[in-house]
Amino acid sequence: MANDVKPTRKNLMAIEDRIELSERGHGTLEKKRDGLIMEFMDILDKAQDVRGDLAQDYEDAQKKINMARAMEGDVAVRGAAAALQEHPEITTESKNIMGVVVPQIESSRVSKSLDQRGYGIMGTSARIDEAAEAYEDLLESIILAAEVETAMKKMLREIETTKRRVNALEFKLLPELYDNQEYIEQKLEEQEREETFRLKKIKEKKEAEEKAEREAEAEAEAEEAEAKEEELEEIQPDTAAQSPTSTQ
Repeated sequence: MANDVKPTRKNLMAIEDRIELSERGHGTLEKKRDGLIMEFMDILDKAQDVRGDLAQDYEDAQKKINMARAMEGDVAVRGAAAALQEHPEITTESKNIMGVVVPQIESSRVSKSLDQRGYGIMGTSARIDEAAEAYEDLLESIILAAEVETAMKKMLREIETTKRRVNALEFKLLPELYDNQEYIEQKLEEQEREETFRLKKIKEKKEAEEKAEREAEAEAEAEEAEAKEEELEEIQPDTAAQSPTSTQ
């Protein structure tokens, strides 16, 4: 509240510094928010493509595994799946996008050649090979989707956090600082006017006292001069009266 702030020059300077810092921070956060939104839109477009590819790969894999089961039987399909010796390896790293750390998932040994799948080539049909290849593609799509979806969620959280900070500065902190600044400036102006009025009154009083002193001095000087004139007038008649006698 503005009324809780003491209207002093020191507080005014501190508030002006906070306003400058808050305005600079507000501008920086706005740029960050806009940059995050642009990056998020790019990731969102990529996520939509990945989702579409994932849905298509899943549908293709389901069709091919069903076809393999129908043609070869569940036992043959399960036997081919159990023959796999080397499982995919997943490694995660991180990358920075506008200050947001998002995962970067790398996979290896997902797509394999026929001799790397572990089952005998002569003991299986092309249906099982097609199903295996379809599920390898599906797994790669799942890994990519996991990376994109996680990045998108992290970006979205950061955007919401940045938006809240921008709004807090724009609609709460800065208005309060502006109100405090205006309140202190008004109070300081009032104090300055009161001080000017007080000094004016002091000056007027002092001038009146000096004027009174000058008038008193002038009056005293006038009375003194008048007294001297009266003394001279008393002396002159006496002198005039004594002059003829001394002449005789």
